[in-house]
Amino acid sequence: MDQMEQQLAQLLANTQLPDEAPRKQAELDLSHAKANPDFPIAIARVGINPSFPVSIRQSALTYLRQFIEDNWSPDDGEPPRYPISDHYKHELREVLLGLCLGNEGDRKVKVATSLVVSKIAQADFPDRWPNLLPSVLGVMPTGTDDQLHGALRILQDLVEESLTDEQFFGTAREIIKACYDVALNNDRKQNHRALAVVVFRSCFDLMDMAKDDHKKEVTSFAQEILAGWLPFMELVINSPLPDREDAGSQPQSWYGPITLKVQVVKTLIKIKTVFPSLLLPHSPTFFSAVWQELSRLRDSYQDMFINNEVQSRLEDSDGLPYTLDFLVLDELDFLNQCLRASPVQKHLEADIKAQPDMSKIDWVMKLNQLLVSYSQVTQEEEGLWDIDVSLFLAEETSVSANYGARTACGDVVVKLGEWLGPKVFQGLYEVAKTLFANGADNWREQEAALYLFNAALNDFLDCEKTVPVEFTNPYGEIIQYAVNRQDMPVLCARGFLAGAALSQSAGTPAYGLLEQTIKTVGTSESELVQVACIKAIDGFLRSSLEPQYQGHILQAIQGYLNGLDLDSVEDSDDLLVTIVETLKAAIAIDMRTVLQPDSTALDMLLTLGRHGAANYHVEISVCEAFEEIAEAMKDATAYPAFCAKVLPSVTGAFDVGNVTGDDPLIILAVELLSILVEFGVEPLPAGFVEHTLPKLARLLMSSTEGEILRPGTQAVKHMLMHDHQQVFAWSDETGRSGLEVCLMIIDRLLDPTMEDNAASDVGGLAAELVEKAGPQRLGPYLAQLLRAVAARLHTAQEVAIIQSLILVFARLSLTVEGARDVINFLSETPIDGQNGLQIVLSKWLENSAIFSGYDEIRQNIIALSKLYELNDPRVNETLVKGDLIINNDTRIRTRSRAKQNPDQYTQIPAPLKIVKVLVDELGATAGNHSNARAAAAQHVAAQEEDEDDDEDDEGWEDEPDVLDLGLGSTKAELMGWAEGNIALRDRDDETRQYLEQFFVKVATENIGGFNDTWFQHLNVEEKENLRGLGQ
Repeated sequence: MDQMEQQLAQLLANTQLPDEAPRKQAELDLSHAKANPDFPIAIARVGINPSFPVSIRQSALTYLRQFIEDNWSPDDGEPPRYPISDHYKHELREVLLGLCLGNEGDRKVKVATSLVVSKIAQADFPDRWPNLLPSVLGVMPTGTDDQLHGALRILQDLVEESLTDEQFFGTAREIIKACYDVALNNDRKQNHRALAVVVFRSCFDLMDMAKDDHKKEVTSFAQEILAGWLPFMELVINSPLPDREDAGSQPQSWYGPITLKVQVVKTLIKIKTVFPSLLLPHSPTFFSAVWQELSRLRDSYQDMFINNEVQSRLEDSDGLPYTLDFLVLDELDFLNQCLRASPVQKHLEADIKAQPDMSKIDWVMKLNQLLVSYSQVTQEEEGLWDIDVSLFLAEETSVSANYGARTACGDVVVKLGEWLGPKVFQGLYEVAKTLFANGADNWREQEAALYLFNAALNDFLDCEKTVPVEFTNPYGEIIQYAVNRQDMPVLCARGFLAGAALSQSAGTPAYGLLEQTIKTVGTSESELVQVACIKAIDGFLRSSLEPQYQGHILQAIQGYLNGLDLDSVEDSDDLLVTIVETLKAAIAIDMRTVLQPDSTALDMLLTLGRHGAANYHVEISVCEAFEEIAEAMKDATAYPAFCAKVLPSVTGAFDVGNVTGDDPLIILAVELLSILVEFGVEPLPAGFVEHTLPKLARLLMSSTEGEILRPGTQAVKHMLMHDHQQVFAWSDETGRSGLEVCLMIIDRLLDPTMEDNAASDVGGLAAELVEKAGPQRLGPYLAQLLRAVAARLHTAQEVAIIQSLILVFARLSLTVEGARDVINFLSETPIDGQNGLQIVLSKWLENSAIFSGYDEIRQNIIALSKLYELNDPRVNETLVKGDLIINNDTRIRTRSRAKQNPDQYTQIPAPLKIVKVLVDELGATAGNHSNARAAAAQHVAAQEEDEDDDEDDEGWEDEPDVLDLGLGSTKAELMGWAEGNIALRDRDDETRQYLEQFFVKVATENIGGFNDTWFQHLNVEEKENLRGLGQ
């Protein structure tokens, strides 16, 4: 054995030591070893050598994969730091492929090796590794189980990571045929058959991309292959699992069949997503098969997860699920999908037409009974909720990462409600009534029935659909029974939540139940019931409550907080958010009550914020609540009293945060102070600046955190907006005036070393200071400030800070005289050896199309119009970026190619660019798509137009609930949604009128040679937008 291999193996072993010092030294030595040209082949030999422990081999292959990713063929186009010789590349390809396709028995090593092969294949296949795919496919028909496993792993990685859609269709038949033969071969291990199904499913991602350009051919190919695969999938679903001998556990004989069934169901969902029209005719067959399977599995699921606590959510080393809970979850999801299919609905609707009462329809009752069974709280969930009530609340808000059968059943019921309307409650109630009958004591089934009612009703409420009381009122008696079962906490909690939803649906609060809910917050021995009541109160508050209940609700929340160790729940974000949301809703009954001397509402809100400051969701909820309150205090009487209430706590948080090093607390304090000042009165209360600006200024002069600097900058800006005289009259402890302090803050934020994101609001502060202080007060500092703004604009890259800095000059250019002063200044100001006017105008006009904020956009439009009206030769001679030069290269645009061949643009005179920007804004102000804002989205729009003629989705009611982010179509839809929202604005009649008057004026008076010069250079669409103005 080579000495280097031994040394590397020892270093890899040392990286797994618990002691930090030798572990870090080993990691450092491995990093240094990479400089040795023999490193890649040596560490590969460690990975393939069976004499080393599996953990060492895995670690070697992991290091090799990272080394190859960085140095084989880097994506960024830069030369590799540690080049790998062609000789070693050839040897690595051979030995790694040999290991994958050989009789290596350890699956973990096989998986790790296949990942390395995949990395190489991404760079070398097919040009420099033409025998890869033939070698893989060659061992699949007759290879051993170990060889087959390696081949399938490589094939999966090839299809998912390496093959383009063009490469795939050159070999598609071979790949899919090889997978088909494995999947149908009963002599193969079922986990290998499942892996073959995974590879087949991955092929649909490539087909999805290819069908955009070759729809007919790809669909025809998919139809051909599905003719063989669909009967196989139906057979797998219909095959019952082996008999289970021992209760309370999952037999080992189920692992393989469940693994295969799960992958088959996932593949059916994928087919429905990519080729819905091809699955549509088969939807009744698969709907029936899955329903029957779920019915067969119900008792086993009950025994394993409801009556006992069998380990769930298990996957093998290939990432394939093999426990029953996974199968049930996927089949419930597929059942939900099938309910959207027109053939399934047509079949089921025959019974609905014959019998309008849902409770009398056999399939409705059986489906509801099935859903109740799978909606029961499992032993695992009950145990977790007992430890952490936040997990219970996470399920209630549908943001739980633990998406399971219970949640899936709720989704099915929601789908039924969308289809059947309020009649869905008839069938649900009939099942619930039976479960709550005299003598029934199965609280899990009772709670499940109420859970489904809750899920369906909440969806109706979210969609603002009316539910006639005759469908929901029968639940009143059941709910009353549930809330009185304090001995069954989960059922009791569900009763309160369902009661709140029922009250909200009725539109008038059930005051008796509300009073019981408020009382139970303080009397229940179960924390689960207490937090459910707090959340339920939030539901009650969505109806119009009589004001006298506000005090009782606030007292109940205060009582709960008094008994809560807030230090122990700082990570329980769902609990804290629930309390904050209920507190906010209670305060909203009458905002002014928070100003009363005995009110603790604001103290509670700030306390919750202090303890949950490190959690983003809690911080957002507290800030939103604080903003609503602050907005309601915008008058000369309430605002000073509000400040007196909150400022000691807010500014005190600065001191506590500084002492404890608690950055999240400081961030929250700055956010709250920024909100407080934003909604301030004019002038601000006496002493406000003196009480807040010193601490704020110290933070802004020392912190580098954007989350502190952005709101802190906004706070100072709003102080200037509301009461600049108080700011300028204040002096710090060293005698610096408020003006000087503001200038120092701006100067620091304009430093080129400050991150763009952190300083993104500096322009707004600078513009406000210039406006409020004026040239007389600023004196020589004005030119210095503007020069610093221009210099920072030159280096800025992020959109937010670019807009912020440009608006400094835009606000100075709102009149022709002001615009002339700006042009004079910039033309005489060199920036980094270049003309300042060139730098600022280029950045200004290049980024105008992506400005945000109505006031900011309006100011920018006015400023640009004044710049044009100047008809200044210095502006006319300035060339800026024009239109994109279309590249006809059809190759895939990788990062390295983009870097080597960046986008090219025309160069046009600044006045023409100004006209183009303003023409585009003319359309945007009317609420139409802005061409400049939507340029990147036009291609997606064209695709969607083509898809309007696509009848693939016909027969399926709507899109799937779960986004498959692996699909090209999903990515395109998300990008289209995002870009479309950037491009589309609400109407702005005031700005549109200004633009119309501007264009009529420049055309009538031919200002700047508009008619015979700039208008002639507009494109056809831009000219059309201007024709007809003034007629």
